[in-house]
Amino acid sequence: MNKHILIADDDPHIRDVIGFALEKAGMQVTQTEDGRQALDTFRQHPTDLMVLDINMPELDGLEVCREIRKFSEVPILFLSSRDDEIDRILGLEIGGDDYVTKPFSPRELVARINVILKRTQQQHSKPAAELPQGTLCHGKLSIQPEQHTACWDGIALSLTATEFAMLQLFARQPTRVFSRDSIMGNAYDSNVYVSDRTIDSHIRHIRQKFADAGCENVIETVHGVGYKLAACQ
Repeated sequence: MNKHILIADDDPHIRDVIGFALEKAGMQVTQTEDGRQALDTFRQHPTDLMVLDINMPELDGLEVCREIRKFSEVPILFLSSRDDEIDRILGLEIGGDDYVTKPFSPRELVARINVILKRTQQQHSKPAAELPQGTLCHGKLSIQPEQHTACWDGIALSLTATEFAMLQLFARQPTRVFSRDSIMGNAYDSNVYVSDRTIDSHIRHIRQKFADAGCENVIETVHGVGYKLAACQ
C-alpha cells in the first residue's frame, strides 16, 4: 500500500515541488497551507509521515509537532528557510525525526523520507501477538518494563536501575533525539542533578553491555544535540 504523506507549507510552489516528487515516488500526498490546517487534517485523517515547514502562519511547525506528540508518534520531517541550529535542535528534541534546510533537492528529500519510513516499518515489523503485553520492541531490542528486563536478540542484559530507565526512555520514543537535560529530567528523580559527564558515562556503560551481547550500535550520538536509539538490527 502506498504511503500517505501530509505536507504543510505556506508556499504553494514548495508544496507542489514536494508533492510532485513524492507522487513520482509512488506516494499519496495531502497538502495543507498552514499549521492549524495541518493539525486539523491529521486529526481527521492520520498519515504515515508529516513534512512540516517551521515558519508557517496560524501555528508554526514546532507548535504543530508539540500538539501531534500529545497523541501520535507519526514521523515528522521539518523544513526551514534558515539553517538555524537552535531550530534544528529544538525540532529534534520535541520529537522531530529529521530536518531539511531550504533550498533543498527534491530527490534528497524523498530519500530522507524513505529512510524514515523504512526505519518506522522495521520498528513495527514483529507481530504484537508474539510479545508479552507491555513489551517495548525496537529491532532486536526488547524491554519488559514491569519485569524490569532488557534483552538483545534474546540475550538478557544486566543493567543498573539508571541504565534501565535511560534505555526505556529511548525505547518509548525511538525516533526522538534526547538532549542530556531531557535524559536527566526523565531518567532521574526531580530533585537529583547530575552532570553531562555522568550522563555520558551511563551511555558508555550501556553501549559496552550491548557490545558484549553482540550489538555494536544501540545508542547513536547526534552531535550538538544528544542521543537517540539506533536501528538495533
